[in-house]
Amino acid sequence: MSRVKKVLIIAPSIKSESKEVAKEIEEYLSTQKISLTSIYIDSTEGTMDIGNDIDLIIALGGDGTVLYAARAAAPYGTTVLPVNLGTFGYITEIEKSEWKESLDAYLSGADNVSKRLMLKVSVYRNGKEVFFSRGLNEAVICSSGIAKVINLGLSIDKTFAGNFRSDGMIVATPTGSTGYSLASGGPILDAEMRALIITPICPFTLSNRPLVTGEKEIVLEVLEHQRTNIVLTVDGQVLFELEEKDRIVVEMSSKRLRLIHSTKRNFTEVIREKLHWAGDMRNA
Repeated sequence: MSRVKKVLIIAPSIKSESKEVAKEIEEYLSTQKISLTSIYIDSTEGTMDIGNDIDLIIALGGDGTVLYAARAAAPYGTTVLPVNLGTFGYITEIEKSEWKESLDAYLSGADNVSKRLMLKVSVYRNGKEVFFSRGLNEAVICSSGIAKVINLGLSIDKTFAGNFRSDGMIVATPTGSTGYSLASGGPILDAEMRALIITPICPFTLSNRPLVTGEKEIVLEVLEHQRTNIVLTVDGQVLFELEEKDRIVVEMSSKRLRLIHSTKRNFTEVIREKLHWAGDMRNA
């Protein structure tokens, strides 16, 4: 247990259970001589700097809290334990009654850590980087208005792939493949794959289909003569207003998220339950 000396809890202030569960965790960790700090957040927007002395983050809440914790953990390689205070999610698969079992397994050296690919997203304007963020789920470029078609140029590893007219574009990780990308027609990838999904949102041309690519640089350019304002969001929590001629560069980050997973279920079981797969046509 010596590898964990300092733990940080990140929890939403609006969830009444946050402080109750945090207190249970605090009482348990005190018996293990592990120090604990709790931070209750009102919003998951932006990115928090946790410093380099945190050995473990426990994210209480839902998938949104985990996304926030992931960006905080990424620069330091800090492990995250996701605990769902509702029904378990795609990322927060550990229920509130299971946190001790998963934590004990991790502290005792069990191999219950999933290494998740993260994005690094930069925006260049007139050749200068004006925005940078990491993300666990996806980067989305879309109109700031409602149902407005935008025009984007796409290049993959310096090869021009085409101009796209659509409601926007999603670049998702395998973790994010079960989110906005899936709702827009993208495929589900195994959570530990090294691949990115480029998914057009409601493309004007039906031949513009989702594309799964490997470790390549993806560049999206905001073309001229747009009829709406355009924004970039990372994990739905970090927002940046784009301008015409901006270049958005999306790549795999060298920082992978160390995410403690449930000892009771695996990725396939989570997908099966969340998507209500019957497995038998007679029971569908």
